[in-house]
Amino acid sequence: MSSMSAPASLSTPVVLPAAKAALWLVGTALIALAVYYFIGVDQGAYSVFGNDMHVHEFVHDARHFLGFPCH
Repeated sequence: MSSMSAPASLSTPVVLPAAKAALWLVGTALIALAVYYFIGVDQGAYSVFGNDMHVHEFVHDARHFLGFPCH
C-alpha cells in the first residue's frame, strides 16, 4: 500500500496590513495613469513637458498597436 503524504513545506500566503496594501494600490494606480497618459493622451502639442520632449514620437508605433488614434 502506498500512502500519500503532504509536501514537507507548505507555502504561506503573504499578508499585508491594510495601510500597506492601500499604499501599493495607490502607487500602482499612479504609475498606471502615468503610463496611460504618455502612451494614450500625450500629443506633443499640449504635453506636460512642453514641445522639447517628444514622448509622442517615442511611443508612436506603440500607440497605433494599442489602438490609440493620434493623427
